[in-house]
Amino acid sequence: MPIVKSNFKAHFRFRSGFVSTVYSGLIRRLKIKQSRERITLRDDDFIDLDWSYSPSPSKSVIILFHGLEGHGQRPYITGAALHFNEHNIDAICVNFRCCSGELNKYYTSYHSGKTDDIEDIIKHVISLDKYDSIFLKGISLGGNILLKYLGDGSLVPLQVKAAMAVSVPCDLSGSAKALHAPKNLPYHINFKWALIKRLKLKQKKFPEAITKAKIRSIKTLYDFDEVYTSRAHGFKNAQDYYAKCSSLQFLTTIKTPVLILNALNDSFLSEACYPFKEAEMNPNVFLETPNRGGHVGFIRRKGYYYNETRALEFFLECQ
Repeated sequence: MPIVKSNFKAHFRFRSGFVSTVYSGLIRRLKIKQSRERITLRDDDFIDLDWSYSPSPSKSVIILFHGLEGHGQRPYITGAALHFNEHNIDAICVNFRCCSGELNKYYTSYHSGKTDDIEDIIKHVISLDKYDSIFLKGISLGGNILLKYLGDGSLVPLQVKAAMAVSVPCDLSGSAKALHAPKNLPYHINFKWALIKRLKLKQKKFPEAITKAKIRSIKTLYDFDEVYTSRAHGFKNAQDYYAKCSSLQFLTTIKTPVLILNALNDSFLSEACYPFKEAEMNPNVFLETPNRGGHVGFIRRKGYYYNETRALEFFLECQ
């Protein structure tokens, strides 16, 4: 029964889920030296990887997957990269398709269940013949993709030693409803604006795939998934997309040690996003649910955030 008692204690200034979420996402600043590598995917599209390195040669690497409309320079990604670099582990901050500052080749993009890109990235890293140990960490949407990859029957290489998913909406339908709640309106508007802005660029490149009128019909995030995400990626509609891509259904078949860290005051998550039953059924799935932390918050007054130090601690235990 790997339900983990959390040691995280939020500073009184960050006890509010809203404050910790906003501060972590908009206020935190970090400096990191990265070098970009572009790799070709199985469908001849591309994805950009931002590498950072430990001071001395390393046989271990962490691959980091960002959340909705994130990228490889977001502090919630680079914080972990810096922390691991300081502990002699190289880091790859992944930019999902369209998220590195350049549109990808096709009308399709990334979404919450697109595990084939994770497979291609891991195969590329293994082909370098440099690392004995690969660790995986996904944040929010990136966490859902990661959990689905680990449990949906994909062949996980032996080099992948452990994984961690933070603030993960493993029940996509429930999380979508949560994001439409009035308390989440500021986040909802911000995500919707960014997604529509990118879709308008897609429309100019692929005018036969979607009309301007269709884009104008998008009023909510659910509409976006109904009009674009589901249809562009082969699903019947938004609900079909949520049902097939939610990682919750794949947790019981995961064979790689993985830690799920979801704060109980995360306003983006529904009740089903706290998979106590699934963790109790699978000795490889560890669930930690601190009372506070918000969505990708887990702020500490000094040094790295709790989810960053906790990842290193968990990975070293599993190695």
